[in-house]
Amino acid sequence: MENKEMSKYLLKIEKKNLDWPLLDPCNCYQSKIKEIMKYIQIPVLSLILVFFTSCGGQNKANLSKENSKSETTNVVTSPSSYEQYVYTKYTYADAIGKRLIIQNSFPRGGLKYTDPKGNVYIYAIFWTRIINETPRPFELAIDFPVDSFELPSSAGSYYRIFLPADTMTHEKEDLFNYGLPVAASLDNALQKAPSLKRTIYPGDSGTFYVVALTHRAVNGTLRTGLSLKGQDLFYRINDKEIYCGKINAEKLILQKETKSDI
Repeated sequence: MENKEMSKYLLKIEKKNLDWPLLDPCNCYQSKIKEIMKYIQIPVLSLILVFFTSCGGQNKANLSKENSKSETTNVVTSPSSYEQYVYTKYTYADAIGKRLIIQNSFPRGGLKYTDPKGNVYIYAIFWTRIINETPRPFELAIDFPVDSFELPSSAGSYYRIFLPADTMTHEKEDLFNYGLPVAASLDNALQKAPSLKRTIYPGDSGTFYVVALTHRAVNGTLRTGLSLKGQDLFYRINDKEIYCGKINAEKLILQKETKSDI
């Protein structure tokens, strides 16, 4: 073969070595990989960004839900989830519209209770809830009279009021006797003066039982409720109103009174 033809032949082989990777598996593969990566790195980066963006969004959504839960857990709202049990609701407000709300329940009971001395009574169980939506705490002090009293509209019906020490909660509102163990609670309450002292902090509420005992029930319905006049607390049983204590609620004005009956 002549030198000119040999040179052409060698040039063809050299060109093939550059274009065909199998002829030089190290250098050619590396060059091809670099070339391929130029075309695939953009889509791969896009996929990675999409993946992390979606994960980040999901985590953000979950975090938002968790924050929402924790923020609303301890918030006290005025409407109870058991409004059907509320007979009266008094809403008081200060000069900037911050509210103190008193809810009074319908009665339960009407059954007989026998005290440790053998005296038989008819009992009615109520609860009162005080909701504090103001920025300051309230000191509640209630003292009911020890003696029994007669209802003006029901001659011969004498009542005594007791404040059991048991804790009343939302969960008990659906239960028989509002969840109060009557015999044990009244056996203990009869030995003490009917009084209650409690601090109701901002954004919190306080709920307590009130039990009325009588030897002779009224004809018709029995309704009770706590209300506020200035800083004085009054408890009404049908048409009988009793002064029963104080609360440091200065400059609160009655904004709304609602009553529901069955």
